[in-house]
Amino acid sequence: MQGWIWLFPLIGSFAGFVLYRRGIAVTKSIQAISFVFLPGRGADKAILDTCTGWVRHIGRFGESRTYTFFLDDHLLRGSAEVLLLDGKKQPLLKLNRQSPAGRVDLNRKNRYFLRWEWKGATGRCALHWERK
Repeated sequence: MQGWIWLFPLIGSFAGFVLYRRGIAVTKSIQAISFVFLPGRGADKAILDTCTGWVRHIGRFGESRTYTFFLDDHLLRGSAEVLLLDGKKQPLLKLNRQSPAGRVDLNRKNRYFLRWEWKGATGRCALHWERK
């Protein structure tokens, strides 16, 4: 039994890697009283209380098309910003309260990242996208 103990961390690391690559797991650096983040296939949602920090996850886009992104910012205070990054983590699109919508051409074979950034944010916000 003791000879198998080394296998558990290896399996756990592999499972975490698979979840991250599939866009299910996220990386984050957050300071908040309360924080709920729900990534999805057609939208991301966040409920925050006094949140400062960032969250990044892989964006999954099933078709090579033009996508339109909408940031619904219902924050009571603070700010939210969403960046769409390419595989080299270079920004393709930046959304915030002043610029809540944007359009970009995406290729299904490429990898993309969605990075949320909050500064003293309290309230709700969501990012929706649709294919054109």
